[in-house]
Parts: sequence; C-alpha cells; structure tokens
Amino acid sequence: MGKLIYPEGSWVAIVTPFTENNAIDLGVMHDLVDFHAANGTSTLLVLGSTGEPTTLTIEEKKTVIKDMARYCKGKIHAFFGVTHGDTEKTIELARYAQEQDADGIVVVVPPYLCPDQASVLEYLIDVCLSVDISVGLYNNPARVVANVNAETVITLFNSVPNLVADKEAMPNVGQIATIQEGTHGELPILCCDSPAYALTLPVLAFGGAGTANVTGNIHPRAMAEMSRPWKNFEDVQRTRRIYNELLPIMEACYAATNPVAVKTFVRLLGFPVGHCKRPMRDVSPEIQEGMKWLIEEFELKKIYNLK
Repeated sequence: MGKLIYPEGSWVAIVTPFTENNAIDLGVMHDLVDFHAANGTSTLLVLGSTGEPTTLTIEEKKTVIKDMARYCKGKIHAFFGVTHGDTEKTIELARYAQEQDADGIVVVVPPYLCPDQASVLEYLIDVCLSVDISVGLYNNPARVVANVNAETVITLFNSVPNLVADKEAMPNVGQIATIQEGTHGELPILCCDSPAYALTLPVLAFGGAGTANVTGNIHPRAMAEMSRPWKNFEDVQRTRRIYNELLPIMEACYAATNPVAVKTFVRLLGFPVGHCKRPMRDVSPEIQEGMKWLIEEFELKKIYNLK
C-alpha cells in the first residue's frame, strides 16, 4: 500500500472537453488543469458524472486516464472515475489507473442496475481491494437509484485500508451524521454543492473535509475558500458568507441536469469545451443569458484573466 491521498478543501469535478466531432480534446483538458492548479482547487475529479463517462468507451476512458495522470502529476492531485457497467470492467479501469500512477480513483454504484445493499457492499469491497491507491466513494442515488446506506459505508470503511473519502450527494443529513459517528470521524466526508441539497454547511459542521463540487469550474478561488474545513468560528462565518454570495452561481450550475448547465457555463467563461453529447441538449437561451450576466456581475473573466 503506497502513500494514500486524503481529501481536504475543494475537489472539483471537471467536464470532458469535446471537439466539434465529439473527439476528446486533451489540449483543452490541460488548460482546465492549469486553471485549477493556479486557483486553489485541491483535487480534480476526472470522469465523474460531470465528465459524461457513460458516453465514453472504455478505451476513451483509458486515453483520458493515461494522459491526465501524467499531466496532473506535480501540478494537482487527480482522481479518476472508473465505474463501468459491471465489477470486472470497473476493476479493469481501476487497475489501469493504478498502472498509470493516478493519485486515486472514484467509484459509484453502477447505474441502472439497482442492486441491493449486500451487492453494493460486495462490489465496493472488490473494487477497493483490487488496487493499492486511494479510493473515494461517491454516493449519488439520484443518478444511480441505489443509495449506499450509512451501515454499508461504515462496513466498507472497516473492511478496506484505502477508502479515503465519502462524497455524499443526497438530501439526508442524518445519514452523514451516522457515517461520521460510525467511522469515529476517521473517514473524510465531502459533499455535493447542489443548492437543492444544501449540504455544505451541515457537512462542515459535522467535521467534514470539504466539498466535491461543480461550481469550482466557474469560480475555483471562492469554492476553495468556502470548502476549507472548520477550525474556529471565523471559519463558520467565512463559509456562510461565501455560500450566500455564491448561491446565484451555484444555482446556475445546477439549472439543468449535470453536466449540461456547468459545461455551458465553462464554455461561456472562455474555455472551448464543446457541447454535451446527444441526447443531452444545451440549456435555453434564457439560462445562457443569465450565466453571461453572472460572469459580468462577478467579474469572473477579469478575476481569472480570461478572454
């Protein structure tokens, strides 16, 4: 078991840039890496739900993993989504990420299958034990149907040595409290930044490690500040202030199914990331106008020196 990387602060789930022909644009992806490395992002989540992984072949995923693991090394930590349709393919991608010297992987319950908790636990244990690098669990029942129950997370934590994070994206603060207590505060908990869930303040109040967010694609410095773990009441006040200030941007990032809205937002910010693959459609012109207004109102292009 090598040195494990544990989360803290702002983990940003980045988009996968496409050319007009829907080829992966690694050059633009490198620009995104440099943008985040220069502006406070702690770690990048590559090929998460924001990266449209279900539209990519396993070979395309390997291309991204190989290139980005090397490009990010020494610049910023990078974890890679490796979930595929079954345990064997997920393990194949997990081991490939390890071979490419990735910092870590992120695993979610395979979508559409709706497995029971015993199957979920077995799947997660098998994937974690297939590699020696850091593993982050991503619980997102809205996208995959099956919730990873608190008892399952606690059992997983006690069964494997390399689970370094639990990212929760569901509207149940009680579950997060149970996980925090059941792992004696030793499992770092991250939360989604969706305003619909409003998890940031309660998760940090429970001793959470930060956020795994999409809004950092638009305003990484502010998200890095907002996502710092709490050590004193000044931290509480800072997070509350920044959260309220950023709320319009967070709402815009979730104005359509992820990653449709945030990819549009990133494109309007000045990065040529292309469009989501069909059948996903761009957001409405009205939402795009709202995004343009926010970019001007928050002076984002000026702050980040973007053209």
